[in-house]
Amino acid sequence: MRDRRGRHIEIGARNARILRALLLCIGACLLFCAGFLARGNAELMERMGVIAPEDPSKSVSSATVETGEVASRLDEVERMLMGASLDVYDTEAATLAVLDAFLKTTDDAYARYFDPGRYAAFVDVSKDDYPGVGVFFAEENGRAYALDVFEGSSAAEAGVRRGDVVVAIDGDRSQDWTATEAINAVQREDGSSVVVTWLRPSTTEDVEGVEFTTTLICSDYKEPNVTTQKIESVGYIALKQFTQNSDALVRQAVEDLASEGATSFVLDLRDNPGGYLTKAVDVASLFIRSGVVVEIDTLDAKTTKQVSGDAATDAPLVVLVNGNTAGAAEVLAAALHDTGRATLAGTTTMGKGSVQVTKPLSFGGALRYTAARYVSPNGYLIDNAGVVPDVTVTMRDDASSDSQKDFAVETAASLAA
Repeated sequence: MRDRRGRHIEIGARNARILRALLLCIGACLLFCAGFLARGNAELMERMGVIAPEDPSKSVSSATVETGEVASRLDEVERMLMGASLDVYDTEAATLAVLDAFLKTTDDAYARYFDPGRYAAFVDVSKDDYPGVGVFFAEENGRAYALDVFEGSSAAEAGVRRGDVVVAIDGDRSQDWTATEAINAVQREDGSSVVVTWLRPSTTEDVEGVEFTTTLICSDYKEPNVTTQKIESVGYIALKQFTQNSDALVRQAVEDLASEGATSFVLDLRDNPGGYLTKAVDVASLFIRSGVVVEIDTLDAKTTKQVSGDAATDAPLVVLVNGNTAGAAEVLAAALHDTGRATLAGTTTMGKGSVQVTKPLSFGGALRYTAARYVSPNGYLIDNAGVVPDVTVTMRDDASSDSQKDFAVETAASLAA
């Protein structure tokens, strides 16, 4: 009896083990199937607390990781102050101070936080025919400066010169003024006034210099974007910036000068701050019949822009550049140089070969940062380097003569001979 009872107990225990094993197998199969189905359902994976495998094309950048670390440290400090400090702080002022300090630690000279008020002014897009103060604003290292001062304007009469940097408008010097902000701030009704404080440094790189304040009267100052001149057999074309009709104006200039007997051309891009990249590509298409104009590098991709194939002339070409040639103008100069289409003369360009984007933030305001950089057809970065001319020609002290223009015209004439 004892042996039989013992055998029954042993058989029962063995059956129980088999049953548990079977249940485990069934459970494993069910979990496998559930997991297989869940992998295709991001929402379900999130609810289950399972992290889906990363897509290599969407991997988190080191900048994102670093930003998370900074945020966690700030969060620790803020929680400590909220829990134990006797002092209080203003959220908006703290946000502005922290973001401003954080962005200054980056290598991006154009990174900028706009508070809600400044952002509203920033996106208040200017009209081409706005009453202004007679200053053509450009930007370098995140600061607006006078690239050109129109003759007979209120600014010219007040003594504003090329290179003067905007410090304050109507007394507001809380942040560096961008070119867009400066342009929008001086758009006022004809006859109204605006107070602008300037810094006159030896170069636009300097942060120190002589400050002076001007009260300027807004009026309708206009200068043509394209000017032409026929100098013997050379057609001279000066392009101030890339606007929506720049390619049409340059094409018309080429055709008109050719009909007058021009056999070679000078394209003057000095003091051209850039503008629409698409129009720079269109102007390149007037002189280059095939090939890449520029490569645009972003964090995720590389894209190229090519000429249209509808050239306006194959005549010899000389391009004039200087330290104020920037952005899309540098792209055009680099393309004409690298393709062997033109001889570049003057001085090295500014080196502003990048694209900035401005995106609104959930808590108000917006962030501007560099999102892309331009690469020339030969593969060199324009940003922080500039485009080096084939022949370096500096301006002589004699203001009555434009030595760079004279050299370009002579060179263009010799190329057509």
